[in-house]
Amino acid sequence: MKKFSLIVILSIIIDRILKIIVSCFLTNKPVYVINNFFYLISTKNDGAAFSLLEGKRLLFIILAIFALVFIVYYVKKTKTKNIGYAMLFGGIVGNLIDRIFFGYVIDYLGFILFGNYMPIFNFADMLIVIGAFITVIGSDKNEDKS
Repeated sequence: MKKFSLIVILSIIIDRILKIIVSCFLTNKPVYVINNFFYLISTKNDGAAFSLLEGKRLLFIILAIFALVFIVYYVKKTKTKNIGYAMLFGGIVGNLIDRIFFGYVIDYLGFILFGNYMPIFNFADMLIVIGAFITVIGSDKNEDKS
């Protein structure tokens, strides 16, 4: 459980630091790091990916709290050591802090793939996606194959 807590705490701290830096130094004008591929930009997203469900702040807060409670319950019940759950937890908390205190999530990582601008995201979003992937892969390995 110490490893789980450490990953959660580090995830939240890194997410907050990155969002503070972005808020202080970036604007809503892109800074291209790799032309026609990767850029940094400060955006305020009050929806989900692709700006789905914009303005549904309370819904996202309730869903995040539900997910956090489920993760804590599941991890304690199963005594799982899958770090994916810790990454999921840290990412959810990172975006939840934004939603509670600002009403939106601070996003800043942008990619252009095949000439198309992809949805802008942040470190917490990466934790959620990678954590979910690790969790699914980890649960697959732990299933009884008989």
